[in-house]
Amino acid sequence: MRRLNITTVAAVLGATLLSNGAAMAQSTADDWKFHAIIYGYLPDIGGTTTFPAGTGSSINVDANTILDHLKFTFMGTFEAQKGKWGAFTDLMYLDVGGSKSNRRDISVGGIQLPAGVDSNLTLDVKGTIWTIAGEYRLDQTPNSTFDVFVGARYASLKQKLDYEFSADVGPITGPGRSGSTQAKISNWDGIVGAKGRLAFGDRREWFVPYYIDVGTGDSDLTWQAIAGLGYAFSWGEVLAVWRYLDYDFKSGKKIESINFNGPAIGVAFHW
Repeated sequence: MRRLNITTVAAVLGATLLSNGAAMAQSTADDWKFHAIIYGYLPDIGGTTTFPAGTGSSINVDANTILDHLKFTFMGTFEAQKGKWGAFTDLMYLDVGGSKSNRRDISVGGIQLPAGVDSNLTLDVKGTIWTIAGEYRLDQTPNSTFDVFVGARYASLKQKLDYEFSADVGPITGPGRSGSTQAKISNWDGIVGAKGRLAFGDRREWFVPYYIDVGTGDSDLTWQAIAGLGYAFSWGEVLAVWRYLDYDFKSGKKIESINFNGPAIGVAFHW
C-alpha cells in the first residue's frame, strides 16, 4: 500500500511539473518580443521625371544620369511579435544630389537636345518612404521562420532641377534657357508580402534574411525585394543585404518612376 501511495504521489507530482512546464513554455512563447535594426543604405537611384519648364513644355530627366551621392540618410526597422502575430514598420529618409555638365541625354518636350546644344543640370531628391504592416508566422523551426504580411507603404518624394542650356531649345529661349523647377508626389499603396530567415552553422549563428512585397494603390505598381547574409551574436546581429525598391506611378504624374538599388549594412538588436 505504501509503495502504491508513493507511486501515486510521484505520478501526481510528475504530471504537475509537466503541466507547469508546458504552461511556462506557453507563457514564454506568448511573451512580447521586439526586434530593431539601424542600417545604412547606399543605393543607385534611377527613374524618370517630367519637370514643367514654365513655357508650356517640359524637361525629361533620368535620375541615374545625374545623381551621384547621398547628402543625408536615415533608415530603421522596428518589429514586435507576440506568439504567431506581430507587426513591423520600416522608415527610410534620404537626401540625394548631383550635378552634371555638358549633358545631352535629356529631352525637352519629348525631343532630344539638337546637335550643338549642351545642358548643365543639378538635381536634388528628398524622400520619405514608410512601410507599416501586420504579420502572421506560418512556420517556425530552429533553422527557419516564414511570415506573411499585409500593410501599406507611403512615399513622399520631392525632386528639384536647376538647368541651363547653351542655346535656345524649342520654346525654352532667351533668359528662360536657365531656371529651376520641381516635381512632387505623395502616394499610399497597399502591399502584401512574405519574409523570413534561414539559419545554418554549428550553432545556427549564420542566417540568410529575405523579404519581398508587392502592391498598388496611388501607384500603378510598387515592389521590393531584400536578401543577404547575417551573423548572430548574444547581444544581436549584424547583416549585409541587397535591397531593391521600385515604383511605377500612374500616368500623368510628373514623377513617372523611381527605383532604389544597392547594398545595405545593418545592426540588429532584440529583446
